[in-house]
Amino acid sequence: MLRQLFAFLLLVQLRGLDCQQTPEEEQGVRYANRCEACKILAAELEARLGETGKSHDVIEIGYSVDDVRPKKRTEYRRSELRLLESLENVCERVLEYNLHKERTDSTRFAKGMSQTFQTLHGLVDKGVKVDLGIPYELWDKPPVEVTQMKNQCENMLEEYEDAISNWYFQLQQDKSLQQHLCEDHVLKRPEERKCLKEQLTQQPERKKQKKSTKGDKQEL
Repeated sequence: MLRQLFAFLLLVQLRGLDCQQTPEEEQGVRYANRCEACKILAAELEARLGETGKSHDVIEIGYSVDDVRPKKRTEYRRSELRLLESLENVCERVLEYNLHKERTDSTRFAKGMSQTFQTLHGLVDKGVKVDLGIPYELWDKPPVEVTQMKNQCENMLEEYEDAISNWYFQLQQDKSLQQHLCEDHVLKRPEERKCLKEQLTQQPERKKQKKSTKGDKQEL
């Protein structure tokens, strides 16, 4: 009997431990998972390559100073130099994202001000005092979830450098970087790839309200 009671109490204790939240979770912080981090890395690197790929310059490569033979000429958009310049500081672009807490899937990470902060800034502009517990000048600073995702981006770049290089030189005509990097390398199990299909749906435009006349009620 005592042995059964002890086992029951131990089970209750373990379940209690499983339910305990981290200090970050208690504050409502939910860091990006590997799917979200990879999705944004792939999107930003492809965007950066799109910016640098418009050049039709031809560059000379070669390292020998005394060699009189002509240096090898290659198109910049097919060169290793373009890849290296595109990779440089690509994770800094993650800091341009904001956290849209009104969304629950991977689209919570997006560029542009969230609806919540648009509303709060609107209230401040109208003279309403809003206290968030942080100074006003820090409102638009990247949240901890975004700065953490920048670190995830940098670690992912280092870990999968060869896979990215292989895609750039051999596979980018056949598949997207998201497919090659995220689906083929980073996210091994199908259930880990759920966020790759999540897209932000375009919200229907709200109909313009009629101008209020004297005596009409104003909706805030």
